[in-house]
This record gives sequence, C-alpha cells and structure tokens, in this order.
Amino acid sequence: MTGPDRAPSAPLPPEFDPRRTPARPDLAAAALKGRVTAARFVDGVDRRACRGRTPLTATPSAEARQTSELLFGERFTVFEDRPDGWVWGQAAADGYVGYAAAAAFGPWLGPPTHRVTAVLTHVYQAPDLKAPAREVLSLGSPLVAGAAAAGNPFVPVAGGGYVFAAHLQPWHAPPADAVATGARLVGLPYLWGGRSALGYDCSGLVQAVLGFAGYAAPRDSDMQAAELGDPVATDLARPTCRRGDLVFFPGHVGIMIDQDRLLHATAYTMSVTIEPLEAVARRDDPTRAAGIVGVRRLDPAAADRR
Repeated sequence: MTGPDRAPSAPLPPEFDPRRTPARPDLAAAALKGRVTAARFVDGVDRRACRGRTPLTATPSAEARQTSELLFGERFTVFEDRPDGWVWGQAAADGYVGYAAAAAFGPWLGPPTHRVTAVLTHVYQAPDLKAPAREVLSLGSPLVAGAAAAGNPFVPVAGGGYVFAAHLQPWHAPPADAVATGARLVGLPYLWGGRSALGYDCSGLVQAVLGFAGYAAPRDSDMQAAELGDPVATDLARPTCRRGDLVFFPGHVGIMIDQDRLLHATAYTMSVTIEPLEAVARRDDPTRAAGIVGVRRLDPAAADRR
C-alpha cells in the first residue's frame, strides 16, 4: 500500500520520509534536534495499545482516512497528548507516525514475553471460557503474559484479562514459515491501512507474515520494494519466481506461494486471496496500473532467528 495522502505535510529534508519521521513544523522528537526544523522538541512517552486494533490517521479526526494501525500490546511513543482526545506519535513496530485516540492506550508494561499465534483470539475478563470477552486479538499481537494456574488453560495478561495459552507462543520462539502463515489468512477482509486479522491491506499482509518469519518489514509497499531482500534478475513480462518471492506492482505487493501463484490482500476482491500471478499482472484493475515492476528475494540469513 502506498499513497501520498498517508504522509503528514511537514517540511522535512529530503532524506527524511514523513511517514517515519516524528516531525512537524511546530513539534518534533527530541532525537531529531539539529537535524530538522521545528518550533519545539520533546522527549516521547512510551504507551501500550490496549485495543485489538487502533487506527492511525494523518490528522486528528475520526473522519480521517486510516493510514495504518496498531495491534494490541504494541508500543507507541507519544510526542503530543492533545486536549481533544488525540495523541500524536510513532509506532515502535515499524516507525510509522500518526494520530490515534488517546483512550486506546495504557501505560507501557515492558518488552513482550509472548505473541498471539491464532489468527484471532480473545482476552477474557476471567480465566473461564464462559467469561465476557474484553478484546479480540490478532495474529502477531505482543503480550506480557504470566503462567496459568494448575489445571487452567488460560494465562493472565499484564494490564488485565486472560488469554487461552494454546493461542500464544514465547516471544523468542523460532520463526514460522512466511508462506504457511499467509495461507492461514486467506479469506480475511481487505482494509486500507489494515495490518490485523480484522483487515489487511497488501503491504500490511506482507509485513505480518514476514514478521512471523523473523523479518522486520517496513510498513508500505514502496518501502518494502526498496528495503527488503535483493532484486531478482528476470523478465518482468514473464517473471521466473519461486516460493517466498515478493512481487511488486504499481502501489501493490504480494508473496508467491509457489512459482505460479500469488498470495495477496487485494481491493479487487476485498480479501486476502491466492491467484495466478499472470492474471494479477494482466488484470484491468481500477485500483492500480497493470504490470509487474519488480521481484525481490529474501535472504534466509537476514531473518532474526531470535
């Protein structure tokens, strides 16, 4: 996913991408002092997203278009706490900058101990499957979790609530296969700016499945095309691909599940789906131009084996 509407309108030096630079004409992160121009520089305060999904927007308005989102448990560094109920800050997971509802955050509780491995799971009010569900968590959500009581399948979560233990894995567990993870998400809805199981956009999906494979993927497709893997020398009209390759189109990205088929989140079907690569490349798609603009291959040695 790419788009100029996603970037804050701050005048920045050309080497600073406004999507990942916490700087506006009136306010910037203290770490940027001397590198950008702003009226005021502040140290940020780390907070924790405490909703299943928290939208990020380019402006502080409930009517603004979503540019990205935070998963439950993710860290968000707040540089401005506004009187209108919004905060402005930067996501620790990928550096994305935006506004979010202040009510969606709680105190930062420290580094995660576990992550969610189920596509979706619940935070329950009590360690009981019949207890009220407080939040819905997505695949990959980071948690600080404790130990279950003897004979109880639920573990306590820092900040309150309980999660089914079998839906979690230790944070430092070995990475999973990206393609196998992606195949579990087929049929989920497409959502512009989405990076949760309640809706992915194209680059949010790629970021999520690569994250489970140990790769720290940037947020948007243009960033991914510039920063992930190495270019594959191939005829882009008839590319030779293999499982796990990233294929880039104008403003779009997907991951190959074999040499012929692409897994992607697409606005064409409004879903995560698997399609023949050739059909996607040649499609008359009103959401983007046709054609493949690049293929990139990830180096397994570059994955964080934790």
